[in-house]
Amino acid sequence: MPELTRRRDPHRKDCWLIYFGDVHVGTIARAAGNPNAEPQWKWLCGFYPGPGDQRGATADTFEAAPTLFEAAWKNYLPRCTEADFAAWRHQQLWTAEKYRRLDRGERMPPDWRPPHG
Repeated sequence: MPELTRRRDPHRKDCWLIYFGDVHVGTIARAAGNPNAEPQWKWLCGFYPGPGDQRGATADTFEAAPTLFEAAWKNYLPRCTEADFAAWRHQQLWTAEKYRRLDRGERMPPDWRPPHG
């Protein structure tokens, strides 16, 4: 079974993307807005398309955020099916193909399906 991994967001230095295998299942980031506000960190757990009912909250420190995320993930994961993960992968492939075609000035065919690999 895959483990959770944390990758730095290439677009924000204060944001980490959480993956379960190859599926992006959450985010931990510094809260935007008032820099002196408390709490400073937020986390979101869940993915779309997926089983729904995404969860999120805030944490006072970065060190606390992963612990809270992991507790939420332990409750979320049992509701996920392999079909949910497959739907997420399909959506990623479809979106990437859509933008490749748009860059070439083409339309996305309504019956497009990702290649089987």
